[in-house]
Amino acid sequence: MMITLRNITVWDTGEAIDLIVPETDARRFFHESDCVGDGEIDATGLTLAPGFEDPHVHFRDPGQTYKESMVSGCAAAASGGYVNVLIMPNTVPAMDGRKVTPDEPGAAEVLGAGYDTVIDFLQHYDETHGTALPVRYDLCVCASKGRAGAEATDVADWQWYRRGVDEAAKDEAQLAHPVTAISDDGSAVPAAILDEVLANAERTGLYLIEHCEHHDTGAVNEGPVSRRLGVPGIPEDTELRIVERDIEAARRTGVHVHFQHVSTAISFEAIRRAKAEGLPITCETAPHYLALCDEDLLRYGTLAKMNPPLRSAEDRLATIAAVADGTVDMLATDHAPHTIDEKNLGFLEAPNGIIGLECAYGVCHKVLVEGGHIDDRRLIELMATAPARLLGHHPTDITAMLDETDRDPRPAGRRVLDLTAVEHPETADLVLLATDERWIVDPERFHSNARNTPFGGWEVSGRPLATILGSRLVFSRIPDSRIIR
Repeated sequence: MMITLRNITVWDTGEAIDLIVPETDARRFFHESDCVGDGEIDATGLTLAPGFEDPHVHFRDPGQTYKESMVSGCAAAASGGYVNVLIMPNTVPAMDGRKVTPDEPGAAEVLGAGYDTVIDFLQHYDETHGTALPVRYDLCVCASKGRAGAEATDVADWQWYRRGVDEAAKDEAQLAHPVTAISDDGSAVPAAILDEVLANAERTGLYLIEHCEHHDTGAVNEGPVSRRLGVPGIPEDTELRIVERDIEAARRTGVHVHFQHVSTAISFEAIRRAKAEGLPITCETAPHYLALCDEDLLRYGTLAKMNPPLRSAEDRLATIAAVADGTVDMLATDHAPHTIDEKNLGFLEAPNGIIGLECAYGVCHKVLVEGGHIDDRRLIELMATAPARLLGHHPTDITAMLDETDRDPRPAGRRVLDLTAVEHPETADLVLLATDERWIVDPERFHSNARNTPFGGWEVSGRPLATILGSRLVFSRIPDSRIIR
């Protein structure tokens, strides 16, 4: 069984090729169409690109699987065109490398699977749960023990799980899902332990992923909207203070600091200056800071409550400008599943965050590409190749694979990329994009367990039609109308 995609366009060269995909990996396959077996597909007008990678997701497993499990989270990722994600450490128990104790919330899931740390539990998820997840994933370890902010984690508890350490002694799952970063995502690393956390990063060769926001009170952006809602506000400089502090720390130590979900004009300006100085600083923003501002709270309520909060309309435009001028290195979803009941608790009690994996490309394409700020190629760089480099991965080089398997055009005038013939088919991680397709976001059709998004009902442009992992089709919504035979 195999599928041949005729006349598909390579994302970075514009070359039209044919693509041969071997049989579907049935163990991992999720689909929204019947296009899963032998056949030829008319892929005219479609784009082939390296699969998306997301350096910022929350899958709530273990401890809160009623919100999202590894299975539902990875299905959502595959549906959104993602082939790799970085799982944040705010699991329950927290992913700090320490052995869990039976009395901790969530410990029963870890211990019941036969493991005593969250890292081991997640690394061996497939085998202990009898599944084959359709997305690759790395792990991010806590900066502080229990993410409590009081003591830095002990390197001895997690350094063995890093990429490149004692690999001959590790099993396949441990090699596939290494610890690659440090973070206390959800809150900034406290000043009292920052130097120790940076020393841990320097010692282990990891980088610090910093939640560049800290506030003790407030629920939404401080300004006219917070006053209209009668809700305590969060000043914009709460983000800037962490950004400036950590830029100085990077200057002092040389440790790579990656800022998550940057949202304000003043923070972007500080990051621009740091990059001009040559400091080891990178940053991301998220689709919601490009598409929404605090005025949208009046329409969407707590479905648009997040941390950092949605900022002013001016900050939204500054975020778009920071993407356009290259200050923003990549886009990340900050996929944060919650139940609708939790989100209905009101602004003071509702948890922060929205889900984003399944509509991120469409939202970003609508705002950034249709909006005339960047082109399709740049959006793919922001969602695929740039985050891959941050995570230490090698995005699939489509042209190199073509040169390996078929240097000369066939009689049809197109070269053929045959994924059954490449030397390392396990490295072919790809996404098939309909860059011009317009579609309506329907959360009820999401593969995620959660529905907490303000984008329900939005008409967006650009849609992932298929995801290929290790040369095998793991997700498809290719319409039947494209089937040739």
